[in-house]
Amino acid sequence: RCLAEPAGRHTVGAVGLLAALLDVIVPVLVVAGIGALLGRRFTLDQATIGKIALNALTPALCLHTLLTTRVSGREGAHLLGAYLVVVVLACGVGFLSSMGMPGRTRRGVMVATAIGNNGNMGLPIALFALGPVGLDQSVLIFLGSVIVTFVLAPALLGSADGARGAVRAVLRLPAIWAMAAALVLRAGGWQLPTGIARGVELLSQATLPMILLALGVQLGSSQRVVVTRPIAAAVAGRILVVPALALGVGLALGLAALPLQALVLAAAMPTAVNAFILAQEYEGDVPTVAGSVTVSTLVSFATVAVVTALLPWVGSLA
Repeated sequence: RCLAEPAGRHTVGAVGLLAALLDVIVPVLVVAGIGALLGRRFTLDQATIGKIALNALTPALCLHTLLTTRVSGREGAHLLGAYLVVVVLACGVGFLSSMGMPGRTRRGVMVATAIGNNGNMGLPIALFALGPVGLDQSVLIFLGSVIVTFVLAPALLGSADGARGAVRAVLRLPAIWAMAAALVLRAGGWQLPTGIARGVELLSQATLPMILLALGVQLGSSQRVVVTRPIAAAVAGRILVVPALALGVGLALGLAALPLQALVLAAAMPTAVNAFILAQEYEGDVPTVAGSVTVSTLVSFATVAVVTALLPWVGSLA
C-alpha cells in the first residue's frame, strides 16, 4: 500500500482545504485524468476494463484487506449497520426530491441518490485522506455497498427476476466469495501460503490505480450532459444532503473518530458507475442516472475536498 500521510490530520479552514486539494484530490485527478485522456485518444473497451477490476482486482483487494485488517468484527458490523441506515435515508431523500416526476424517473433519482461510488473514487480518496487504517474501514463500506447496489438497484428499477434474481447477481460476484474465504481463514486462524499471499497482495495493490483509470476512461468518453431537474435533484441529494445525513446517523449510532470519518467520507462520494450499468440492464431512466454519474463525479472533486478538510472536526465530535 502507498504510504500516505492522512489528510484527516490537517487543520480545518482554508489551509485544510488547500491541503485536501493537494494531498487527496490532486493524486486522484492525475490518475483519473490520464484515464480520461486515454478514453478520448483511443477506443477502449470499458467492459473489459470493468471485468478485470470486478473479477480479479477487487476480489484480491477484499481478500487481502480482510485477512490483514485491524478493524474488529464488532466495529466493522457497527460501521456497516450505520452505512445501511444512511442508504435507506438516501432513498428517502431521492423519493422526496423527485416528487411530481414520472415513476420511472423517480426511481432513477432514488437509485442515483442512494448508490455512491465507494469503489473507483471512495477507496483511493480514503487511502490519501485517512491512511491505510482508514482504507480498511472504507473497504468494509465498499463491500457493503457492492451487496446493497446489486440488491437495491434491481429492486427499485424493476428486475425481471425479482428478489431471487438480485440474490443470484450478488452470489455471482467474486468479491463475495473472496470475503467468505477471508472470513473462514480468519475464523480458523489459518494463513495463505506465502507465494499465494504475495500474489494476492500484488493484485490488491493494482486495484486502486486500475479503478481510477477506469473512472477516467468513463468520464473521458462521456457525451455532453444537459442538467435536467431530475439530474440536479439526484446530484444535490447525493453530494450535499447524504454526507450530512451520514454525520447525523454516525453520531446517533455512537460512531466516533476514524469509523465516523470513514462513513462521512464514503457518503460524500458521487453516484456510482454501477448505478448507470444497472439502469441499462433493467431498462430504467438511463439518461437521468448516466447524467447523475457524470455531473456528480465532476462536482464532487470540489465537495470531497471540503469534506476531507472537515474530517478532523468530524473526528472530534464524539
